[in-house]
Amino acid sequence: MSDKSYLDWPFFEERHRLLTAAAEDWAAAHLGAVDHGNVDGTCRALVADLGAAGFLAHTGAEDGRLDVRSLCLLREVLARYDGLADFALAMQGLGTGAISLFGTEGQKARWLPQTREGKAIAAFALTEPQSGSDVAQSTMVALADGDSYILSGEKTWISNGGIADLYTVFARTGEGLGAKGLSCFLVTPDMAGFEVVERLEVLAPHPLARLRFSEVRVPHTALIGAPGAGFRIAMSVLDVFRSTVAAAALGFARRALDEALARVMSRRIGGAPLFELQMVQGHIADMALDVDAAALLVYRAAWTRDSGAPRVTREAAMAKLFATEQAQQVIDRAVQLHGGDGVRSGEVVERLYRDIRALRIYEGASDVQRVVIARQTMAAHLGG
Repeated sequence: MSDKSYLDWPFFEERHRLLTAAAEDWAAAHLGAVDHGNVDGTCRALVADLGAAGFLAHTGAEDGRLDVRSLCLLREVLARYDGLADFALAMQGLGTGAISLFGTEGQKARWLPQTREGKAIAAFALTEPQSGSDVAQSTMVALADGDSYILSGEKTWISNGGIADLYTVFARTGEGLGAKGLSCFLVTPDMAGFEVVERLEVLAPHPLARLRFSEVRVPHTALIGAPGAGFRIAMSVLDVFRSTVAAAALGFARRALDEALARVMSRRIGGAPLFELQMVQGHIADMALDVDAAALLVYRAAWTRDSGAPRVTREAAMAKLFATEQAQQVIDRAVQLHGGDGVRSGEVVERLYRDIRALRIYEGASDVQRVVIARQTMAAHLGG
């Protein structure tokens, strides 16, 4: 049983504790044996089930007030049980984040009820083949044509690519250079010129794809926010969901610590539990320290955002960087403590080892987070 004492920290209210307990009960009943062999089908089923259980209600908000602590707690619980379940919930929030924060009443009314009930799957299409984390260098274009825009270009590494009913797409409309010339659009896969070019297979199976937009015509009503506001929209969405990536890493790390504790208490060497070795105790101590330190950074960022801070760029970057990097180390130690079983296909720690690696890359790789933290720290120093 994972440590729950952190729920008594002052970051949380009673509703957060109740939500965590409900998520824990649901996960224990539904995520014991998730089929990872049919990724598309399983993701669709998980989205439907999470919607029916009411958890996807936290991924969208008509008033733009996403409760980041609730999202983080849900991701932490789901990740501890199954990475694909965490992914299914997370992408509903990331894919509709722009709608919740900047969408029109019509956009919210059309899409949020469907995505929150698990009846439509959302995706966030930002990354391009040549511009990874450097969003300002995006080259996909959206040309104004009467009461429409015509989108042309490619996106890649798009989560839920190929199964989504709705894509939030960022393209260059040319109001200015670099970041100033991007806008945000809603695209559905039934639009002429939209194509799933390639499905991408990765270390821990997820639905991912490369998308091509060949003069896809979208109505002016598909624009989210003002023309040229796309970069600000994207960064605002990532401000929220980078903290939740950190929470997912925290969930993976907690599960790894649980598995390691069970292993070293049950495995015997020289007639005594493995835990009696001081070197093993040192590993366990480091793992516990990393878990608690990550949790403090994760929930500081979430609490700060929920308390009304307009941006939590520095706090979210710190949480994402530390939680994902330290989770990798926690899981690696768990694998080591399991010996040969740690690398056996199908073992929990082997799955966690594959699950964690991508979190250090997506939504801003670790080195990008270091740049963000350094710049924010320098700005605060100069401003103070």
